[in-house]
Amino acid sequence: MIASLEGIIAEASPTNIVLEVGGVGYEVHVPVTTAERLPGLNQKTKLHIRAIYREDTQALYGFATREDKDLFNVIIDKVSGVGPKIALGILSQHNADTLKAAIATEDVKLLSKCPGIGKKSAERIIVELKDFMGASLLTPSAAKIAGGTAPAKPGTKAQSLQDAVAALTALGYKSAEAEKAVLKAMQMLGEDADVEALVKGALQK
Repeated sequence: MIASLEGIIAEASPTNIVLEVGGVGYEVHVPVTTAERLPGLNQKTKLHIRAIYREDTQALYGFATREDKDLFNVIIDKVSGVGPKIALGILSQHNADTLKAAIATEDVKLLSKCPGIGKKSAERIIVELKDFMGASLLTPSAAKIAGGTAPAKPGTKAQSLQDAVAALTALGYKSAEAEKAVLKAMQMLGEDADVEALVKGALQK
C-alpha cells in the first residue's frame, strides 16, 4: 500500500498532478487546498497518499499534510453515501482545522456549502463523525476557529438527531447502528420530527 510519494511535479492542475518518482509518473488527485501549497512545475514535493483500488478503477489521492489525509480517510470510511470525489470537494473548500471546527460546533451551514453536500448530508456528516472523532476534533488550531463559530441551538435538526442517537445508545445500541436508525426515521417522519418521534421511529426499524 502506498502511504506517501516524493518526487518531481511533472504536470499540475487545481485538482490533479503528475508526480514523477524514479522515472514513473503517478497521477494523483488533490484537493485545491493542497494544490495551493505545492511548489511549481519541475519542483520536488512530498504528498501523503490514500490509494483506492477497485475492480473498475485505481486512484491515488494526495494531501499536503497528514492531518488532511487522515480526515479524508475518516470521511470516506465512516460517512455513508460520501465517496472520494465528494470528500475531495469538501477538503477543497476547507482545510482540516476548519472542517473539524465545523463538525465540533455542528455548523451545518458551512458544511452544506461544499460541492455535493446538502443540509441532510451535512447533518449526517456531523452525526456520524462527531462522536467517532471525539477530542481529536479540536486541535489547538481547530479550537481557535471553533471559538468564533456558533454551536447548534437546542431544537435544531442537528440537535434532535444528536439527542435521538444518544437516547438509542443509552438503550444499548451501538453508535453507528443508532445513527443509521435515526437517519432512516427522519427520512420517514420528516425533518421536523421531534426527538421522541425519532426514537420511536428508529425502534420500529
